[in-house]
Amino acid sequence: MDSNSVSPMPELAPIAEFDKSPPSPPNEEVPMDDLPPPPATISQAEGKKIKIQRSRSYDSDEQERGACEWCEYALIITLATVLLIGVSGLTIFWTFFYREGYGWADDIPEKQFNLHPTLMVAGFVTFSGFSVLLYRICRCFRRIYVKLLHAIFHALAFPCIVIGFLAVLDFHNKKGINNFYSLHSWIGLVAMGLFGIQYAVGFFSFLLLLICNKGTANFRASLVPIHAAFGILTFVLGVCACLTGLTEKALFTLGAERYSGLPDEGVILNAIGVTIVAIVAVVMYIVSRNKFKTEPRNMRASVDL
Repeated sequence: MDSNSVSPMPELAPIAEFDKSPPSPPNEEVPMDDLPPPPATISQAEGKKIKIQRSRSYDSDEQERGACEWCEYALIITLATVLLIGVSGLTIFWTFFYREGYGWADDIPEKQFNLHPTLMVAGFVTFSGFSVLLYRICRCFRRIYVKLLHAIFHALAFPCIVIGFLAVLDFHNKKGINNFYSLHSWIGLVAMGLFGIQYAVGFFSFLLLLICNKGTANFRASLVPIHAAFGILTFVLGVCACLTGLTEKALFTLGAERYSGLPDEGVILNAIGVTIVAIVAVVMYIVSRNKFKTEPRNMRASVDL
């Protein structure tokens, strides 16, 4: 065939040609902060366990307490501590300086009686007052430690009250004095009875029942306000017994005529009584202030892998 007669070949497209069309816009990326957190899927098959942690937490108001409120808290707690310790020290001073000290002998029964006012003031006022204030003083402690301290102070008050009662009972028997005839003795008996019941209920409910913590939680929670109310009542009755006892002692020892002349010993006895009244006022003020209370603890869950 003639080469001139050959029809021209059609023009082929290039083998590789870039797409000149504009690129599609990329997908917008959503910030991670705007995404909701992934659901916490915990499977027991993977061996993950949920551990409940108890920790004390305070509200922002508690953490940002003003300087004036902190000063009020520190001053009132310091005042209560000084008064509670000072009243026992003042009673011991009165006994040694005016009443010839202590003893337990048949030849000097008066020294045996001196144990009664000292131990009753220590048990019903000093130790019981500290036990009432522990839930206000120990704000940074774990609650179980506060309970143990509360039980320890009651355990210190218990032998003081028992020995003080036995001392005056034996003194009356040796001197031929009738027992339980005065208002002081009646109030003291009621206070001792309530103290014994409170100690037994508190030891059983808030210490022994912790062995079965979950099973007894509701019962112990319902018992707390009752226990607290009767604790305040026992403290007030103990204070009344101490005040009436001091007045009775001043009248019997000094006599009405000499006591009215306000001798030195009478001044000391009145100072002890006024200190006890001040303790009651301070303790009631602290207990009534809601901002002095320990905040309830929150439950926080953490995952152990």
